Order: sequence, then C-alpha cells, then structure tokens
Amino acid sequence: MHKTLVKFGILLLCLLLLASCRQSMSTGKLEKAGLLVPDTVNDQVWGTKGYKGMLKIQSHYNVEVYYKEGMNSEMVVERAVKEFDQKGVNLIFGHGNEYAAYFNNISKKYPDIHFVSFNGDAKNDNTTSLNFEAYAMGFFGGMVAGHMTKTNNIGILAAFEWQPEVEGFYQGVSEIDEGINVQIQYVGNWDNDNKAIALLDKMIANKTDVVYPAGDGYNVPVIEKLKEEGLYAIGYISDQSDLGESVVLTSTVQHVDVLYELVAKKFNEGELESGNLTFDFEDEVISLGKFSPDVDEEFKKELNAAIENYKKTGKLPNE
Repeated sequence: MHKTLVKFGILLLCLLLLASCRQSMSTGKLEKAGLLVPDTVNDQVWGTKGYKGMLKIQSHYNVEVYYKEGMNSEMVVERAVKEFDQKGVNLIFGHGNEYAAYFNNISKKYPDIHFVSFNGDAKNDNTTSLNFEAYAMGFFGGMVAGHMTKTNNIGILAAFEWQPEVEGFYQGVSEIDEGINVQIQYVGNWDNDNKAIALLDKMIANKTDVVYPAGDGYNVPVIEKLKEEGLYAIGYISDQSDLGESVVLTSTVQHVDVLYELVAKKFNEGELESGNLTFDFEDEVISLGKFSPDVDEEFKKELNAAIENYKKTGKLPNE
C-alpha cells in the first residue's frame, strides 16, 4: 500500500511538471483588436498586409479594430497600449520584430490583453511571437532565379544578415547550378531606397540579371528600376506581379493577413499559445506568387511538385 501511494505521488508530480512546461493558452473570446505598425499601413507591402488582416478580423468576428502608425519606440507603444486598453481591446498585434521586446516589458501590466509580435522572443504568458519559416520561401524563390538567369549573375539586396530567406535563396540558386555567382548586399534598413538603388546600380554593372530585393520598404523602387533596365526580379512579401509580369518572375509571399485571421480564431477559441510559434507553406500562409509568362511550364510543374512534397514531408529538394 505504501509503495502504491509513493508511485501515485511520483506520477502526480510528473503530471504537474509536464503541465507547467506547456505553453499557456489564451482564455479566449475576442472583444476588440488593435494593430501597431512602425511606419505606415499605406506602404503597399508589409504594413498594408497587416491592415488587411485587421479588416478580415473585423469582418469575420464583427468586432471593432483599431490601428496606430509610427509606433517606433517603447514609449509611444506603451501609450498606445494604454489607449487600446481603455477602449476594451484584448488582442494587440505589433507588426514587426521590435515589438517582442516592448511587449515583454509592457504585457505584465495588462494581463487581460494578449500581445502578438513577429520574429521575436515572446517570454510572458500573454505574449506570442509569430515566425514565418522564411528559409524555405527563399529557397524556392532562389530556384526560380537560378533557372532564369542568362548571365549566371544573381543579386540579393537584403535588409539584414539575420534574414533566413537570404540563405535559403542562395541555397535555392545553388540547387539549380552551383556555378552561378550570387552577390549579396545589405541595405541595413527595411526602407532605405537610396542605398538600395545605389547597391542595385553596382549589381547591374556586374551583369546581374535577376535580383531579389528582400526588404519590404525598398523592393518596389528596386523592381521599377529593374523594369527600366529590362532585367528580372523575385518579388518579396507580397505578390508583386502587378508591377510587371515581364520583370517579376514570381514572388515569395507571406500571407500576413491570413495569419492574422488564423491567430484571431485561435485566440477567440482560447487556443492561442504563448511563446514562439512557427508557420510555413503547409499552413497556407506562405506561397510563391503568380509566375511570369517567361517562366516555362515544365519548370513550373517541377517546382510546384517540389513545393507540394515539402508541404508533406518538410524536406527541400537538397535534403
């Protein structure tokens, strides 16, 4: 009898420890939602996608939504959170990786609000960070670039070194042909148009004919410049085929608006976990965009088959 009680006690302790290791869940029932963006919702790329996500939430759940632009410091963010709280907002999206640190500091003061950021490290019970599996996205975009280059010179205009899509893109090009020269330049900012164009001019001088502008603030002017030069681009974040099918071969698309609606659904049902969550092609929040008519049908079939296989197995063509 004593041994049985001891075993039961150990089992109970193990169960308690396991429960404490699980990620906390939101309590549920969406009341109102708020969005904080560092710059503007009118950039036609990242900020606009966040705004569209809020409109989807508003429509689907029939709740009021709010947004604030220029939220680029912890002081202004905290002021905005206080205002949202007074309005009854209980789900706040910080539209960027900088908000993870802000929310870790602010969230303890607002236990009835769940705070959501991107590509950061969420540390509290009422904070969540959403992370796109951007490596695979870049990989498939790189395969398109590698297939379409005529000069065997491809350029990546990245914002920062930590972007996983940059390494993925490089490896995707190498999967097509290891002999292709891939030049990587870093703008050091998401939206420094002037520096991005200056770096692009050097790439063009080096006979680069396909460029991946992996920065949502400067990719539109870069693509416009490539169009003027009769060169190719791989679009970034949004499907940018509307900038010209003759220039945009395809785009590496992150469906932020779809992800926002998915997160709102999980929160409303009390199933939104705290901590860092990752999303990929299989979640239907990442895809390649519309293909240019210049991309041949046989290659598109091969690429789409590789993407479908990745969704099922999690393995890229080089694995």
